[in-house]
Amino acid sequence: MKKLFLTSAVALLLFSCQNDNNVDENQSKTSSLNISAQRGCASQEVLERQLKENPNLASKMSEIERFTENALATGRLVNGKIEIPVVVNVLYRTTAENISLTLIQSQIDVLNKDFNAANADYNQVPALFSGVKANVGMTFVLDQVIRKSTTKSSWGTRDAMKKSKQGGLDPTSPTTKLNLWSCTIGGGILGYAQFPGGSSATDGVVIDANYIGVTSSSSSSYPYNLGRTASHEVGHWMNLRHIWGDATCGSDLVSDTPVHNTANYGVPAYPHYSTCSGTPVEMTMNYMDYTDDRGMYMFSLGQKSRMDAIFAVGGVRASFRL
Repeated sequence: MKKLFLTSAVALLLFSCQNDNNVDENQSKTSSLNISAQRGCASQEVLERQLKENPNLASKMSEIERFTENALATGRLVNGKIEIPVVVNVLYRTTAENISLTLIQSQIDVLNKDFNAANADYNQVPALFSGVKANVGMTFVLDQVIRKSTTKSSWGTRDAMKKSKQGGLDPTSPTTKLNLWSCTIGGGILGYAQFPGGSSATDGVVIDANYIGVTSSSSSSYPYNLGRTASHEVGHWMNLRHIWGDATCGSDLVSDTPVHNTANYGVPAYPHYSTCSGTPVEMTMNYMDYTDDRGMYMFSLGQKSRMDAIFAVGGVRASFRL
């Protein structure tokens, strides 16, 4: 297991990773079907853009890291129930994009299972990781669904869907409710999230309409048809990084996840060994990797503690506490 160096957080935040999934709104218009061959999450790219646009964001996120480090060291974490109201903002041009309430509820159900270790595949966690697998213990409740018809065929990753002046929908009570936008993103991106510390005007997660909720294995969204894109993105919204740290053998700022040399795709055969120092077995089944939906089914205790910290008294998302 890797050592945790939170004091290097600023360097990590400013690190510019190389990723083929960068997308702007002009690029996204070339991809109307938006069927992805590999999982594409644009959260890190969006963060890098926000850091360039807002000089104060890096220091704010560094302060969040210092608070997190202190909360982990002192045990000053959440003590009580965290129930997160979810507002789903549906932006649609086609009938398929106007996703049903049933599909939306299936997504809320997946979040509740995955964040409470109630998912049926949780028992598949290998014995090697059984001592660190976690029940995060946070629940999600569908608060409301807001729908808006649009003429846009795709939205890109520059937060236009979050702004009514750009044809989207402004977030609803973002300091006390998780806003989830469903729309066609384009460019092969399945979703992206805003990390804690960003503007409340754009806070929340965006999931491409094709990857919301649970659909059959014969659907066009396969192998991302089990609602795990939202589990991954909500993990980012709760301050989790990609498990490989968006760098070769990078750090995700969690002590009990093995060092990954890079992202994993598909469903890797177990054990899958890292090429990094010590050649640890990678935790490919972690929600913060890039594996297929059926291949991810656990958070670690270290990730749970990191998520807990943002909801602790004084934490950046403490306003969500009941």
